[in-house]
Amino acid sequence: MCLAVPGRVLDIEERDGTRMATVDFGGVVKEVCLEYLPDLQVGEYAIVHVGFALQRLDEESAKQTLELFAQLGMLQEEFGDPWEQAAEAGGTTPPVGDAVIEEVRK
Repeated sequence: MCLAVPGRVLDIEERDGTRMATVDFGGVVKEVCLEYLPDLQVGEYAIVHVGFALQRLDEESAKQTLELFAQLGMLQEEFGDPWEQAAEAGGTTPPVGDAVIEEVRK
């Protein structure tokens, strides 16, 4: 499933002519493109989908949505470690370090 998730802008910079932000999604931090919201500022919230900030959101609505997503386990589903998710789906523990290489070789 692909969600549009609210996040808080931590910092903004321009990279190769594109306005980019570091965004906090309830503890998960990702890079986001701000081209659709060129006036978004540090500290503001936006709804983000597939790496693009699409719409400004007020802080209370953002926090309520993040809390609900967390309760439903949707943040882990959207941002969680894919190795961990695959292992849980298969009923095993996720491989770590050299064990990852061994799993891939199998």
